[in-house]
Amino acid sequence: MDHLLPERWLDKLPMPWLATLAAALVAVIVILLIRWVGLVVLRRLSKPFLLAQQLLHNAEQPSLWLMPLLALQSVWTSADDDLLLIKSVRHVNGLLVTAAVIWLALRFVRAVAHTIALRNPLEVEDNLNARRIQTQVRVLVRCLNVLVILFGSGLILMSFPAVQQIGTSLLASAGLAGLAAGFAAKPVLGNLIAGLQIAISQPIRLDDVVIVEGEWGRIEEITGSYVVVKIWDERRLVVPLTYFIEKPFQNWTRASANIIGSVFLWVDYSMPLEALREEAKRACDEIPHLWDGRVFVLQVTDTSEKTMQIRILLSSLDSSRNFDARCHVRERLIAFINHQYPECLPQLRAEMSTKTARPNPQEPDITHEIERQPPV
Repeated sequence: MDHLLPERWLDKLPMPWLATLAAALVAVIVILLIRWVGLVVLRRLSKPFLLAQQLLHNAEQPSLWLMPLLALQSVWTSADDDLLLIKSVRHVNGLLVTAAVIWLALRFVRAVAHTIALRNPLEVEDNLNARRIQTQVRVLVRCLNVLVILFGSGLILMSFPAVQQIGTSLLASAGLAGLAAGFAAKPVLGNLIAGLQIAISQPIRLDDVVIVEGEWGRIEEITGSYVVVKIWDERRLVVPLTYFIEKPFQNWTRASANIIGSVFLWVDYSMPLEALREEAKRACDEIPHLWDGRVFVLQVTDTSEKTMQIRILLSSLDSSRNFDARCHVRERLIAFINHQYPECLPQLRAEMSTKTARPNPQEPDITHEIERQPPV
């Protein structure tokens, strides 16, 4: 160890380092005071602006580390190059500054996303535009976070000479290793590209009603690699992002949430249709919060040798309300037919004839034997 350090390093260590540390302490105190005053002023100036408030709020913690580290870096840079271990201190401080800058950049991206979410809430009645914007923002924010982390990690690794040499040798001998890495990273890159496609073209959005793998549900979460669909019975269906690019699925709220539902009944041919139509209309009028009044149709859509099929179409503002409306109309019509026209329920008809069939001479006549049997 002695040959690695300058001669009489114990004599050179105290005074230069004490002066440098004193300068570093003064710089940190001054920069913290400047930060405190700046935050007080910026909080007052940012009150009318939501984005400024979010940026300031998210930058408080990273700035508490970044600004002192920048002050220390300026002290280490101005210090004498002959100072013991000064190069290592500069290197470590530079790495910490890079990490703090990455942290600050991630918080800024988060602040922008949160501001957009606050300006476009999903809790409103007509949230189609809000869902479109929030879907784009969430997917793009995740992509930006990945890019910021990759860029910052690259800067940190490039500060080590050994890693630079390793990277150069890896690039020189990419060949088969690059091909294998490409195959290994195919799912990750595929999901990343699929996420960008979903953010731009938007086949799905947050809170969209979809039919995926035969399941009815809503888009609850869109991550960088998968989509979480909340099914009607509180289950969660996790689907890769590439699924919505490569396979067909149903989106019931692509252009709007309005939907038309159908109610089917099988009744006898003797059922009076006008009375049934009036009852169905009264049932719809009872639920204005479920039926929006746009569509109401009662038609005979099919027949069989025994019954006829009645289809009632009714519209609602969204699929959840339409489901409840269809259940209500179905229950009312079944009760109406049971009470007013019970003979019009599906029936099995049979014709009874009084004519006796001619007996088969080859079969034994057991009629007299049955008549001769005593009663039980």
